[in-house]
Amino acid sequence: QVQLQESGPGLVKPSQTLSLTCTVSGGSITTVYYSWRWIRQPPGKGLEWMGAIGYSGSTYYSPSLKSRTSISRDTSKNQFTLQLSSVTPEDTAVYYCVRKGDGKYDFWGQGTQVTVSS
Repeated sequence: QVQLQESGPGLVKPSQTLSLTCTVSGGSITTVYYSWRWIRQPPGKGLEWMGAIGYSGSTYYSPSLKSRTSISRDTSKNQFTLQLSSVTPEDTAVYYCVRKGDGKYDFWGQGTQVTVSS
């Protein structure tokens, strides 16, 4: 069974960089055909896809967030990381790491609340 676990600070100050790590167990992030994604849900709003890193290390970003987003990975630790720069209170959300395989989001982390506030 694949498990994903988000980790990182729950409070970030405006203009700083938010950094979250997803640790994957039960499966390798380099397994062919799977991609690993970050999705967030602001309070009272729907899910927003932020970006992804594929099994080969290729990255893909939401056009609306591309200028502020970076996704990387550490294959030795089976982790992938989200960095979102220049955060504002509008970036307050629950952040999820997710695996996509066979055309569907099949495994989700439990989500981590990040609040942007001074």
